[in-house]
Amino acid sequence: MSYTNFALDTDADGIALVTWDMPGRSMNVFTEEAMRELNAIVDKVAGDAAIKGAVITSGKDTFSGGADISLLQKMLTTFAAEKGKDAEKATKALFDNAGMMTGLFRKLETCGKPWVSAINGTCMGGAFELSLACHGRVAADSDKVKMALPEVKIGIFPGAGGTQRVPRLTDQQQALQMLTSGQTLSPQKAKSMGLIHEIAEPTRLVETAKAMIRNGLKPVAPWDEKGFKLPGGQIYSPAGFNLWPPAIAILRRETYGNYPAAAAILKCVYEGLLVPFDTALRIEQRYFTEIMQTREAAAMIRSLFVSLQELNKGARRPAGVPETKFKKIGILGAGFMGAGIAYVTAKAGIPVVLLDRDLESAAKGKAHSDSLVSDQVKKGRAKPEDKDKLLSLITPTADYADLAGCDLVVEAVFEDSGVKKSATEQAEAVLKPSAIFASNTSTIPISSLAKNSARPKNFIGIHFFSPVDKMMLVEIILGKKTGDKALATAIDFVRAIKKTPIVVNDTRGFYVNRCVLRYMSEAYKMLIEGVPAPMIENAAKAAGMPVGPLALTDETAIDLAQKIMKQTIRDLGDKAVDPKQMALINTMVDDHGRFGRKNGKGFYDYPAKPAKKKLWPGLRDLYPQLAPEKVDYEELQQRLLVTIALEAARVMEEGIVTDPREADVGSILAFGFAPYTGGALSYIDGIGAKAFVKIARNLQKKYGAEFKAPKLLLDMAEKGESFYQRFDPYAKGETRKAA
Repeated sequence: MSYTNFALDTDADGIALVTWDMPGRSMNVFTEEAMRELNAIVDKVAGDAAIKGAVITSGKDTFSGGADISLLQKMLTTFAAEKGKDAEKATKALFDNAGMMTGLFRKLETCGKPWVSAINGTCMGGAFELSLACHGRVAADSDKVKMALPEVKIGIFPGAGGTQRVPRLTDQQQALQMLTSGQTLSPQKAKSMGLIHEIAEPTRLVETAKAMIRNGLKPVAPWDEKGFKLPGGQIYSPAGFNLWPPAIAILRRETYGNYPAAAAILKCVYEGLLVPFDTALRIEQRYFTEIMQTREAAAMIRSLFVSLQELNKGARRPAGVPETKFKKIGILGAGFMGAGIAYVTAKAGIPVVLLDRDLESAAKGKAHSDSLVSDQVKKGRAKPEDKDKLLSLITPTADYADLAGCDLVVEAVFEDSGVKKSATEQAEAVLKPSAIFASNTSTIPISSLAKNSARPKNFIGIHFFSPVDKMMLVEIILGKKTGDKALATAIDFVRAIKKTPIVVNDTRGFYVNRCVLRYMSEAYKMLIEGVPAPMIENAAKAAGMPVGPLALTDETAIDLAQKIMKQTIRDLGDKAVDPKQMALINTMVDDHGRFGRKNGKGFYDYPAKPAKKKLWPGLRDLYPQLAPEKVDYEELQQRLLVTIALEAARVMEEGIVTDPREADVGSILAFGFAPYTGGALSYIDGIGAKAFVKIARNLQKKYGAEFKAPKLLLDMAEKGESFYQRFDPYAKGETRKAA
């Protein structure tokens, strides 16, 4: 029998080598066809007396990314379609589908012949679960080899035996840490945990795997042998009593009950370790079926897997524009942002010219890269030669002539129109006609800055977030005259530095800052109302936000918030900013000298390390305090999420963002909008437009006009539409270029 996705070769010793190499794909994944073929290969190995055992490896640089997510989507789509007709039958079908991979891996594990997984590269999710079902596991000694069960990050969990095999191979504490965090393991870490048996030189990988079979590898999993004992002891043991109560408490502390999949992992492990292995797999399958039906799973799979991948692959890139291969990139301004952009560019292997007003300032910007990469070397995440190579790609200069030959220049100078005008004119004087000029402005409209350019078609905004090396989102801002080539080049650059691009039309604050400012503003209102500051910060975290709004204001600087408010009043008039909020910020900055983290005092006090930051006690003296029991804590959570979601809806209504995928992914990557919701628009879709409008109206009556639902939402509520229906990113014939 011939296979499309696998090759099967048996050597003179009777050891079969199963090479997984899917045609037309950069990475192997489990599709229905791949599973059918692997099932047939397991039958062949088990039934052929001449075959003594099998080694499975990959014909690609990576081993496998796990299950093709379209498999899960198909399961969910089928379930949704059938649920209305017969809910019980639809749930049973979902349960059976969820168990297909589990059944296949268990069949391999109990087929009577030894199997060894030879892991040559990235091995994720279902592929690592396949490896755990093999009787032997060998990983190549290479930085390219990374193993993980990361499903919890997209709202589900390892449902093909992962929650049962991991805690039977390693102790329960390490198992829970790995499963609930989606932790990535190096070969060394995996071996120390007992998850793999050997580490081999990459050229000796398959031979080492075959040697395990030749040396008499037993075709039986440890848990199928009589007398098997759990590593680290039973659930009901002194070790178990010390582990499980705090584990449950820690999960609650970290997730606030917002992530059903993380809770299901604990249930699967706890219950599964109390019963025989096949019963445990059944328990896992039931919980997996339950989680697949949750709103959180559907939203997170869509935004954090499907949409994120599509955007990373350039979903918004104009068709027909040749891809840019960057030979040289210029960065104007070697301050914190410019230096960060230079670092991520050089890290991607692209030569950088880092320009500032004098050579000393430019060299200081390069030193930032030295500091970042030295830290990576110290932590073992980079080698000394990586540091040398990265730094050799950054050329500090004060001479604009050195920008000649750049394919792209990113301007990251001081937020002043005059300074930016001068930088644009001097750079364009030496750039080739085809070069693209991008501004990293966060406040000045791109169309306004493009007036300084002799070629506005080639002028675009590329807005990074701080710190550049850690923040994964980049906003690409289109001016009125920005051309397709500029957009394509900007997207190519963002993809080259391994960040996620979203395309935004020109407006004050673009997309992300508009939402963030609403989040902060609502917190200021709460303070003024007399809500105790700890309740505001805790409500934000309980709602799913990674950082409270007061802490976030400190990080971005309170005096910067003051400057933005004053500039907004100058541009839009006194009514554009709530005078009570202006008074609060003026009090913090002018009366108390509290600028935020940068001067060690803001809404929080920042004592010397190792002491932790704590809320400034003086906050309670600024306004009469409400008794905590009089404050509706759940309503605080709702206000913080709803105000952001309403702003995201307004941005869609105004045509600033035109693709709901970008609004959702952008809100999660930029400021951590409650990931379990799938993002700001998915939050509304999950509640339903009609129910959401009702919530907004109730809040508007109590707290004011910022909770007024835009006409777009009212229309969607009336028609029963969702954002992904109204602005279908996959509609045939739709041109997804922003206006």
